[in-house]
Amino acid sequence: MADNPAYPAWSGEPFAGPLVAPELVPSWLRTLTGASGELDGGLLQRLAKQGGGAREAAVLVVFGADGAEDVVLQLRADTLGAHAGQVSFPGGGAEPGDHGPVETALREAREEVGLPADAVRPIGVLPRLMIPVSGYTVTPVLAYWTRDVPVSAIDPGETAAVARVPMRYLLDPANRVQVRVRERYTGPAFLVPGMLVWGFTGLVLTGLLSLGGWDTGSDRGHDRVLELDEAWRTVREMPPLRGRVQA
Repeated sequence: MADNPAYPAWSGEPFAGPLVAPELVPSWLRTLTGASGELDGGLLQRLAKQGGGAREAAVLVVFGADGAEDVVLQLRADTLGAHAGQVSFPGGGAEPGDHGPVETALREAREEVGLPADAVRPIGVLPRLMIPVSGYTVTPVLAYWTRDVPVSAIDPGETAAVARVPMRYLLDPANRVQVRVRERYTGPAFLVPGMLVWGFTGLVLTGLLSLGGWDTGSDRGHDRVLELDEAWRTVREMPPLRGRVQA
């Protein structure tokens, strides 16, 4: 992969944008692929990182192909020191042998949820984003399934559960709220059975729904504000999401 000119390297100027021509990807992902180098005017812009200085990381945002429109999310184990019990995309920090963000994201996805690199096709790279609480600069890599393979929590010490959450579920206003953490933070969140998608992942996912043209504005559900504890209680009491959830 290091010799593939289509994939950006960690060295040099940060790259953001499509990795393939939009017309070559599944039709429902073409708008997002073409807009992958852009930032939502509000939510993603507040995470924009100019320049370097922080440790580089990458996450893999894997969408279903036509007929299986979903996205892979994982619940981090409660025993972890950083971001314990939070929902994230598969991913993590760059290692010395990684050529660039695509390679980092694919390696981490294989290690965390057992996703083989040849089962997905990377289609775009978002601009680098900052997680202020951890100091990481994160590059989201967009991809879709080329063949359907099972994903699961490879190391229970790191990942408690893995889910392929349907996009229609994420767009349902009933599952979308604002989460408030005392007076320190208020931001978009998604209520998924057993998973509260908020913080960095909630912001990125909300931005992707906007960039992809799926979020019409009326779907946002931003009028409903829940305190963090209340939001967690809500997702734990929700009926299980049928299929595609694996511990």
